[in-house]
Amino acid sequence: MTFTEFETALAARGIILDERMREQFHTYAAYLKEYNEKINLTAIDAFEEVLDKHFYDSLLVVHGDMKGVLADVGTGAGFPGVVLKIVFPDLKVVLIEPIGKRCVFLNSLIEKLSLKDIEVVNVRGEDHSLSHREAYDYVTARAVSNLNSLIEVCGAMVKKGGYFLCMRGKDGHKEIQEALKAIDTMGFQVEDTYDEQILNKDQRVISYFRKVRTTPLKYPRKYNIIKKSPL
Repeated sequence: MTFTEFETALAARGIILDERMREQFHTYAAYLKEYNEKINLTAIDAFEEVLDKHFYDSLLVVHGDMKGVLADVGTGAGFPGVVLKIVFPDLKVVLIEPIGKRCVFLNSLIEKLSLKDIEVVNVRGEDHSLSHREAYDYVTARAVSNLNSLIEVCGAMVKKGGYFLCMRGKDGHKEIQEALKAIDTMGFQVEDTYDEQILNKDQRVISYFRKVRTTPLKYPRKYNIIKKSPL
C-alpha cells in the first residue's frame, strides 16, 4: 500500500487526513523501523506494509466520530491507540502495556509526534481494570488473547453505555459465538459486527459490544484464573 492508496482508502471510509496527520504517520512509520532495530516491536516494519497491516488495519474499527476517553489494552507499538489518536486529536487515549521496554518506546513516540492528552501505563490490563472500573468510553485491544479472556480483562473498564471495540481475524464470527456467555456476563450486548479486509486481502471481523449493565464486582479475576477457566 502506497501512502496515496492509504489516504484514498481512508477517504472512502470518511477519514480525511490533514497535513499534520500525514507528517505524523510518516514520522511514526520511520521511527517504528528505527526503534525496531533496538528491540523487537513488530515483525512488520517496511513502510508500505506498516501502512496496510498496522495503520489501516487499526482504523478499520472507526465507525463515525470518536470522542471521550479510550483505553487500548496490550497496545504494543501503539496499535490501534496511537493511530486513533492521530486521526482523532481530541480523543483522550490511555495506552496500557505490561512490557516496560515497549512503554519506553511509546513515551518516546508520543514526544516525537507532539501528541497531547495521551498517556502510557505500564501495567497488565486486568490490574488496570480493578482500579479503573467504568472509566472509559471506549476500550479496545488488537491481536491480544482469546475473546473469552479478553472481554473479562477489558470489560470492567468500560462505562455503562460505552463500547468495547473488538478486532478479530477471519475466525472472528466463530469466536464471538463462543464468547456470548462471557460477553453477557460482563454486561455487554453485541450491537454491530461487520467484515472488513486490509488491502492485502487478509480478513478482519470488527464488532461493537455496547455495555448495557454494570460488570459484577467479582470480575475481572486474576489472569491465571481467567486463562485456566475462561467465562
